[in-house]
Amino acid sequence: MNVSNPYTLTMELTHRCPLQCLYCSNPMELVSKDSELSLLEWISVIDQAAKLSVVQANLTGGEPLAYSGLPKIVQRLKKHDIYSNLITSGIGLTESALEELIECGLESIQISLQSAKGRTAELIAGWNAQEQKIAAIEFAVRSKIPVALNVVLHRHNLGEVAEIIDLAVQLGVRRLELANTQFYGFALANAENLLPTQKQMDDALSIYDTKKKQLNGKLQLSWIIGDYLESSPKPCMGGWASQHIVVSADGTAYPCLAANAIKTLTFPSTKERTLEWIWKESPSFNAFRGFDWMVEPCRTCEFREKDLGGCRCQSFLLTGDATQADPVCKLSPHHHIVEETISKAETSKKELIYRL
Repeated sequence: MNVSNPYTLTMELTHRCPLQCLYCSNPMELVSKDSELSLLEWISVIDQAAKLSVVQANLTGGEPLAYSGLPKIVQRLKKHDIYSNLITSGIGLTESALEELIECGLESIQISLQSAKGRTAELIAGWNAQEQKIAAIEFAVRSKIPVALNVVLHRHNLGEVAEIIDLAVQLGVRRLELANTQFYGFALANAENLLPTQKQMDDALSIYDTKKKQLNGKLQLSWIIGDYLESSPKPCMGGWASQHIVVSADGTAYPCLAANAIKTLTFPSTKERTLEWIWKESPSFNAFRGFDWMVEPCRTCEFREKDLGGCRCQSFLLTGDATQADPVCKLSPHHHIVEETISKAETSKKELIYRL
């Protein structure tokens, strides 16, 4: 199979984070500080990514600001003309730290916000960080670097879509990404407490559409569809191992941010293999490329080239078999699992689970 080079490298510099978000998509077992890649190891990863013609790099975590080598990593990316985007909670971001990163070559920043309301934000993140986040967004906007705002949506804040959009306009960010919760990691553990009703989702999407028309391009708005309430599944990251390569804090490489959940695959480490070998030769990266791996109903489905069978990670998490049709799909023999989860969520009194 002819494999094109990856477009995006996502670098999970650390899993350390001050927040305890209910929807955290990091692995259930986090990488400890002692097991994190060294700065020299990350530099090697970047050099190898440049040889693969990677275009952009997302610097994420955990909280990437907790990784002391961050400025030098940005410098190395700039040296190779790889576009760098910092994805941060904003906690720990100071004006001087941002100035240093910009001087090193940082080209954009995405800051997360849990809610337009401080009390709701504290419920979701497990910590009262709203004022710090707003302050970080304000001075990032003043710095003139492109600033995007990311808000993960779920039952606790879907009713705030109008307020969230108004706040983004007020803060002066260039882009607002409204990302409905993807149910991996702690988000899956909290699914019954995070899943909205269909009416909540429909009402929020209607408000979003109205606001987008009113703003007429003044703010770049994007709506990332959620799981479970859709009638058809989302394509697997544009295709399994077709565009993205993720390197975790300990050097393990994955084709997407949630692939660590698939326990039937062994993922390679950048400590033992080159990035080129991992991308082109690794059995795990080749596992779900193309269509030969598909079982019915995906194998002969008329939509297989559109949805690619759905999410492999979701299939494994819900059925124990990553080759199965994504249970979100109404044609999947396992769709009842999603229906049962939605039903439970409607009356759930399950306690919220915070990441410790």
